[in-house]
Amino acid sequence: MAVYTHLDDSDFHYLVGEFGLGELTLYKGIAEGVSNSNFIVETALPDGKATRHIVTIYEERTDVADLPFFLGLLDHLAAKGCPVPATIHDKAGNAFRLHHGKALAFIEFLPGFTLSHPTPAQGRAVGAALAQVHLAAGDFAAKRENGMGPAEWQRLLGACGQDGLATIDPQLAALVGRELPALVAAWPDGLPRGVIHADLFPDNVLMLGNEVTGLIDFYFACTDMLAYDVAVTHAAWCFDSAGREFLPDLSQALIAGYESVRPLSGEECSALPLLARGAAMRFLATRAYDWLNTPADALVTRKDPMAFARRLEFYADPANAGIFA
Repeated sequence: MAVYTHLDDSDFHYLVGEFGLGELTLYKGIAEGVSNSNFIVETALPDGKATRHIVTIYEERTDVADLPFFLGLLDHLAAKGCPVPATIHDKAGNAFRLHHGKALAFIEFLPGFTLSHPTPAQGRAVGAALAQVHLAAGDFAAKRENGMGPAEWQRLLGACGQDGLATIDPQLAALVGRELPALVAAWPDGLPRGVIHADLFPDNVLMLGNEVTGLIDFYFACTDMLAYDVAVTHAAWCFDSAGREFLPDLSQALIAGYESVRPLSGEECSALPLLARGAAMRFLATRAYDWLNTPADALVTRKDPMAFARRLEFYADPANAGIFA
């Protein structure tokens, strides 16, 4: 369920007019997503052309002060030919507006499907698309700190406590106790930085065959190490969903696709094993915190923290350091 704020016919007719999109023909809520309310809206322009857009209402977990960065980034990347949805500006030129006290935006609808079992060819295409975004964002002027960096991992896992982690799995506290201080102490500085997606899971990529038609959900985008974004994407794509099986062909294809557009430096390649451990820790931390703090009657389905604990153990094993070579 991802409709927390409900709008009626009069709301949508008014908004479609304010964004200059013709006549409303259809709207419906979208079940996907967990943070914001989302709708598909279809309209008919005066020339008879049908249009389709996503309407997002930003709920409490999205800081309205970050919207100029997120939406400006989409427009910047779309203008450079990246497969991302552009925003639709209203008649006053605004990329978003307040409606009933909440920020709201119209975003281009892109065709394609999300993948549950990507092939190496699809992984290669995703790697290339990620590198394209990194290069295209090189002259994007806005900056945003990564609010999900090592300090936040420490805060979240500290809030979980050893006893809380033990309720998830008896071995989890020991894994965190070993890995978290080591990662914080060794976290690199000086690698190439820029705008990163920071959350490029398969459900944030739309594809038709082997073509990437859309990279979506940029609401964790920030300024950080480009190679860290590669590591996040690797952790998200190159294992089965439970984190028990590593997929070497997909791993090789993803990295090769990225380097076909933006070759990694020697320093970045050397740092990837550490960055991948950090990527696994980042999602372990948020999942563990949500696992322990999501009310039992919440509509959101909790995600298993152990899926990323297993990834972390894999990346931390010295025998696996060569997967990035």
